[in-house]
Amino acid sequence: MSEAKAVERFDLSITTPAGPIAATVELPPGFVPVTQIVPLMRRLGEQAQALEKQRVVASGQTISCAKGCAACCRMLVPVSPPEAFALRAMVAGLSVERRQAYLRSVADALAQLDRAGLLARLRHLADTDRPMTDEEMEPINRAYFALKLPCPFLDHEQCSIYEDRPAACRELLVTSPADWCQDMVNKPVRALPVPLRIGTILGLLWSTLAGETPRLIPLPLALEWADRHEAENRSSWKAKDLLDKALDQIWRILSQKHSR
Repeated sequence: MSEAKAVERFDLSITTPAGPIAATVELPPGFVPVTQIVPLMRRLGEQAQALEKQRVVASGQTISCAKGCAACCRMLVPVSPPEAFALRAMVAGLSVERRQAYLRSVADALAQLDRAGLLARLRHLADTDRPMTDEEMEPINRAYFALKLPCPFLDHEQCSIYEDRPAACRELLVTSPADWCQDMVNKPVRALPVPLRIGTILGLLWSTLAGETPRLIPLPLALEWADRHEAENRSSWKAKDLLDKALDQIWRILSQKHSR
């Protein structure tokens, strides 16, 4: 019989704008990479988003998003550094055939972005030490969406990495008609409020750990960014310390929302 692995158990309770969420977390007592915290943070975000969905449905509205509806898979998706590292590890663990297929798909996407004159701007976005304002991001978002470029991980209009998809993909839900998402520049798409923006929280967590400016990486560039920063991903932290720092970012953001 194999010995059970030692874990530390923590009960979490967080009051979000959508309501309270609770979770029991099991963490190893030793040191772990930052990617260890990603699934937990996504789970907390999904719990909060589920409460928001319940509120919206109870008010008589209908959520339009459904399997096979992939207009949002042509948007510029921001990925936090911990998610980029986690995506790289996921792809690296696949069979050679599947891994090469994904790498070809990413290379094709980067080539299209380069031809459209967007690749250099997106690489600057991933590496800049100055966070860009919403006003600065707006023309980039519009230009990206105008390309109608499918996500490199989209397969026959379905997400092929659904369980590992970025937090931003999990958080976008709309109550406006589904076909409006085909023209989000001109149609007033009604998105559900996001109680916990996990990508932002993970980005702030990495900023604290790495001592750098918070950044979000465009999804098509996530693998190459993680490759370039492989040395940084070799660092590890006490699992409990990672959890505490992540929760601290959650509480900071919730405090800011409450004070508005």
